[in-house]
Amino acid sequence: MKKILVPVDFSEHSEYALQTAATLAKKHNSSLVVLHMLGLSEAILTKNESDEILEGVFYMKLAEKRFSEFLDKDYLDGISIETTVQNYVHFNEIDKVAQEFHANLIVMGSHGASGIKEVFVGSNTEKVVRTSQTPVLVVKNPVLNFKIKRVVFACDFNLDFVEPFKKAYQFFKTLGAEFQIVYINLPDRFISTTEMKIKAFKFLLHTGIKELAEQEKNIIYYNDYTLERGLFSFSNDFNADVIAIPTHGRRGIAHFFSEKIGETLVNHSDIPIITFKI
Repeated sequence: MKKILVPVDFSEHSEYALQTAATLAKKHNSSLVVLHMLGLSEAILTKNESDEILEGVFYMKLAEKRFSEFLDKDYLDGISIETTVQNYVHFNEIDKVAQEFHANLIVMGSHGASGIKEVFVGSNTEKVVRTSQTPVLVVKNPVLNFKIKRVVFACDFNLDFVEPFKKAYQFFKTLGAEFQIVYINLPDRFISTTEMKIKAFKFLLHTGIKELAEQEKNIIYYNDYTLERGLFSFSNDFNADVIAIPTHGRRGIAHFFSEKIGETLVNHSDIPIITFKI
């Protein structure tokens, strides 16, 4: 992991992401690219050329000043940092920046005190997750001494998820993390243990990764009433540092989580989530 992109709006949640990215950068000898999006309106961009230049210079200088203050943190000492200001209006363009700088990971802070639906669905973070080819790590709260040693990958062994699974497996393998696959068996989609094992075996076979064949016996089949409760309960029991999930491009990760999620359950889960796009 050579480069980590951190989009910031200079908010408290941006700092959660920055601190998390800094911890990862120090542990894996990575550099940071800190991005601020100006998002200038069409009204500004369609002014005459001289006004546009003056306006652009003003916003660039303002951004540079805020960068100087925002990045004045002890925990950033010793880390190579690049800053970039882009005038993207749409947050889905962050992935273009990640590719331009050859970033291996995007770390984003997200407002979500009232539940995971607010963290992801309809937010700027959701737009990035939905469109990014680069893995996106979402941090809702400050995480002290963040590490990626134990990872839970949630999967229903749908063959659509083979590619994001392979990306996730290789990503965490390079980090030396323990990679635990979990299947949440639900009442309304209940299948027998034998059926789960057959489905998992076929899925791992499609990955083409020989070493994964031995992992079939290590897959956890976890029963619960909802996907969310089962996933978070198991991840907490496992002491996971990160929950990894595959995501469809068009629907984002809203399809993965149901719309009826208990706020209490979600608010008690401080585990960061990382997404891998199909």
